[in-house]
Amino acid sequence: MCANDLNELFEESLKYVYYAEQQLVDATEELAETTTNDQIAEAFAEHHDETQEHVERLEEVFEEIGVSPEGETDKAVDGMIENHEHFVSQDPDDHVLDRYNITAGQMSEHYEIAAYGNLIPLADQLDIDVADTLEANLREEQDALDELSEIGEEFDYGQIE
Repeated sequence: MCANDLNELFEESLKYVYYAEQQLVDATEELAETTTNDQIAEAFAEHHDETQEHVERLEEVFEEIGVSPEGETDKAVDGMIENHEHFVSQDPDDHVLDRYNITAGQMSEHYEIAAYGNLIPLADQLDIDVADTLEANLREEQDALDELSEIGEEFDYGQIE
């Protein structure tokens, strides 16, 4: 679908972020399971639960605008997931995989932050009363990125040969 006005752009963008959040529910679980570092695994497990809430909030937004919740395939998200699956399939050292997982998580958070950062002003411009719901998701994405960034800054590279 080609968006011809701001309402269509909002709906299309909402479908993309809905798809992304649905895919990332599974991806965050995978990241938690493939990470050997307890702190990193816990961060992904917590964000997994938040991501499920993000999906539910987005369903509320769809309901508010009178559109059936459906995702639109997002090749960028699919690509990030495929890249992770490919990396894991190469059986990297656990410590290297932990660092890769931090990066993968940060990439997805940046992507989601950009998506919400664009949806919120669109909702405001269109006078759709969903900005608070979208901002709740945005804040949690930013918090997850901050946590992963802090973990990345403290990462022990000495264990990587």
